[in-house]
Amino acid sequence: MTLIRRILAVGLSAAMLLSVAPPAHSAADRHPTGRVTDLGVPLQDVLLLGGVVAPGPDGQAALWGASSGTPAHLNAVDPATGAERGRFDLPGAAGAWAVDATPDGSLYAGTYGDGRLYRWTRQGGVTDLGRPLSSENFIWSVAAGEGATVYGGTSPGGRLFGYDPAGGVRDYGRLSPSHAYVRSVSYANGKIYAGTEAPAAVFEVDAATGVAERLPAPPGLDLTDKWAYDVNAVGGFLYVRFGSAFPGPLHVWDIAAHAWTDAVESAHGLDVSPPDDQGRVYFVKAAELVCYDPRTRTVTGTGMPFTGRVANTRGIGWAELGLPDYPGKSLVGLLWRGLMFRYNPQTGARSFVQTGIKGEPIDITAIADGPDGRVYTGGFLNGGFAALDPKTGERAEFHTFSQSEAMTTHAGKLYVGAYPEARVYAYDPALPWNSTEYSPSPEPGPAPNPARLFDLAADKQIRPRALVSAGRYLVAGTMPDLGQLGGVLAVWDPAKGELKHASRNVVQDQSIVSLAYRDGVVYGGTSIYGGQAATPPTQPEAKLFAWSVRENRLLWEIVPAPGKPAIPALTFDRRGRLWGIAGGEVFAVNVAARKVVSKVTLSSSTSASGALSLNRRDGLLYGAHAGTEVFALDPVSGRRTVLRQGPVHQLAVHRSGDVYFAEGPRLFRNQPQSR
Repeated sequence: MTLIRRILAVGLSAAMLLSVAPPAHSAADRHPTGRVTDLGVPLQDVLLLGGVVAPGPDGQAALWGASSGTPAHLNAVDPATGAERGRFDLPGAAGAWAVDATPDGSLYAGTYGDGRLYRWTRQGGVTDLGRPLSSENFIWSVAAGEGATVYGGTSPGGRLFGYDPAGGVRDYGRLSPSHAYVRSVSYANGKIYAGTEAPAAVFEVDAATGVAERLPAPPGLDLTDKWAYDVNAVGGFLYVRFGSAFPGPLHVWDIAAHAWTDAVESAHGLDVSPPDDQGRVYFVKAAELVCYDPRTRTVTGTGMPFTGRVANTRGIGWAELGLPDYPGKSLVGLLWRGLMFRYNPQTGARSFVQTGIKGEPIDITAIADGPDGRVYTGGFLNGGFAALDPKTGERAEFHTFSQSEAMTTHAGKLYVGAYPEARVYAYDPALPWNSTEYSPSPEPGPAPNPARLFDLAADKQIRPRALVSAGRYLVAGTMPDLGQLGGVLAVWDPAKGELKHASRNVVQDQSIVSLAYRDGVVYGGTSIYGGQAATPPTQPEAKLFAWSVRENRLLWEIVPAPGKPAIPALTFDRRGRLWGIAGGEVFAVNVAARKVVSKVTLSSSTSASGALSLNRRDGLLYGAHAGTEVFALDPVSGRRTVLRQGPVHQLAVHRSGDVYFAEGPRLFRNQPQSR
């Protein structure tokens, strides 16, 4: 799964030009002002990406995990109690998938965003080692070598590097010209093992010479759509989980025999445990902790269940707990929301404990006026789902949930588009929350709520970026997965509980990132980009299209903003003109004539980010421009008023006329007062 998806080109000009001569402004022109209120952080939760069991600040075994935040943190917790033993800032980092401990006692973290490497030691604390490779902005995995040496895999260049404090960085180069990701890395006996994105490849690299050998594919396994997501070299065997972030086959490679020897279905990631004294390893399979013997190829269940959509371990290892039911060494590990688990092979004792790892603010990725009049927000990466009371601005409820790409109200329910797999859910606020995937309730309701309606994974889609209520239907527009171009337009019939229609490449090789509806026609704005930034576009500019819902066919398409890569928002004004934003340009289209009738230039930006929505209370358009400002635009006069400058990407107008927008994790409300 990529996790950094915003493509921003920041540029701001005070000039505003109409495509035709601007009309003279009269006394009737509206110059909106308003009171902006900071409503705080509605989404805050723990998200652990990388972890390891290693000596902590006091020298005793600890569970280490990297939690996402501003900044990210390295957290050490007591495996017996879950209490915090240490919390260390990673300055300038937002989070880290890549965490491992080297034999000398160092702990390394490789981060995303700018691809930095950090080292923690008991004597020196955290040291920012900078970017090992200047071309790479994401370190996906690090693996301990000998002494204080660590190896790492990166994107977007698909490179492998090594680092040791004495010699610095060694660049092993790009492992494959056809791969952009080194997703997983492990090390054993002088060899580095590295796995890539689809089509999955696994390389064995000699750490001394740098010579790389590509391992053969497991017999009969089609790697076309699979990643070598997890690679673990343990006890003379290499364990490779082919697939995605969700359960898939774990293949076993005998390093000495140079051959694939077994495959275990429905294995979860991200790690297998170090071997016990009999050479057996532990991991999660089909939502249960199991013990696997690579020599007899037998799997033995422990009876310890793991529930929810994501049961990937964030570090798994052995520790002496000193607890009555946990004699000797027990297996311990972390899960993504801050839970830890414990299992003792001698007694069978097992438990889950909430750790003391602190939650972090979550960047807001979606805002919507809900069916019950509350304001709903969804978040990035960690996800989260919050409802706010619009009268007080206070958070009415919060739940753990997936990353939200879009939200909209339709027929009394809130519909949510979730990453990955382009999943779409329906939430009924009149019923109890009951997400068996993300936050199971102690007293679950009779049915899932939010209910998962459909996904478009089979069409290789990853982000349902646009949702719109279209008469009796809900319509979704999506962005595709890595290596793919061309989104899907999906029409859902809530009454029948089925997809009425789904078409990919409505506009060839373009994603669908905005939607509007009027009189039986859905209008869509596209993006030349796919859902992962590493996929190069083939088209030069974004398009606007019209789609007949009744006839299931494309009516027309035009280029309303030449040279702009995306049209991220669409809305109708009171006069029936369709407005859109594209980079630093706002345009109006007469849909009957199929042509642009007005343009307002905000800047020369070619950003793919932007928001635009009609406020039915005052008739003005409110928008966010290229992550630089919130503005109001009079669709009659073309006059724009900047309401606030700041890094705003998400905005929604509430039925009350109040405008809600986000700056990172903070939610703000603007209460317009036209004069």
